[in-house]
Amino acid sequence: MSSAPPNPADPRLVEALQGLITRADTLLARLAPLLPPAAVEPDWQAAVAFRLRRRGAARVLEPVRHRSSITLADLQEIDGQMERLVRNTEQFVAGRGANNVLLSGARGTGKSSLIKACLNEFAPRGLRVIEVDKVDLVDLPDIVDLVAARPERFIVYCDDLSFDEGEPGYKALKSVLDGSVAQSSDNVLIYATSNRRHLLPEYMDENLTYKHHPDGEVHPGEVVEEKISLSERFGLWISFYPFSQDEYLTIVAQWLRVFGVGEGEITAAQKESLVWALERGSRSGRVAQQFARDYAARHGGDGR
Repeated sequence: MSSAPPNPADPRLVEALQGLITRADTLLARLAPLLPPAAVEPDWQAAVAFRLRRRGAARVLEPVRHRSSITLADLQEIDGQMERLVRNTEQFVAGRGANNVLLSGARGTGKSSLIKACLNEFAPRGLRVIEVDKVDLVDLPDIVDLVAARPERFIVYCDDLSFDEGEPGYKALKSVLDGSVAQSSDNVLIYATSNRRHLLPEYMDENLTYKHHPDGEVHPGEVVEEKISLSERFGLWISFYPFSQDEYLTIVAQWLRVFGVGEGEITAAQKESLVWALERGSRSGRVAQQFARDYAARHGGDGR
């Protein structure tokens, strides 16, 4: 015979349940201080760019009081990349369809500068940027919820994004791109820069995982597919390439003008700018700007 079910009115059962509830409340009270609080909504009128920062257990969106003043006109020799990013950002600000963007390629070629210039171009039309470090990408759903009802358009910007094998943020970002950002809110996009096209290190032995099928097609193995799958979640890929010597000199000339150097001195500065690049092993836009700032400061420009 089966035993009779417990009587809900049994004083012993009621006492036991009350004890469990009391212990559960005590445990939750102890755990509450250890849980990270939700991101606090900032003063949206204080700035057009914000950074997600951790202050102890709290997450704070801090206004960027002194943001970069770079403009689209300051950027040279990346016209094709600029046209694609400006068009996507224009569509986004206008409320039309736009894609998450991965800007990848050689270091110092203008990836981050182009995003900052787009902010300066479109901020008067309601564009805002929230900079997030890769370790904080897991907080993106909270950010999306925080800004979902805002009238502004938000770009979540992650600079120099890359992952080592096994980092938890890798799979978190995949989920966010397919879920919270891409589908749940139409006023948020992710713009990320990286020196790696697929955001993960690539190894020679991965070529051995490719499979050759009888019909002549070649298919990557699971390891390669896993790496490609993250970058594929960005709807727009924009690639940047090392500059030639002529392109480097054009960029140097542009920055010298920005820093107040006269046209006559710009030609005279070419040889010195090439030596500067040779010493640093790079003809990047960053190196060109650094040279121009130094040269201007030494020859009567403002160098700022």
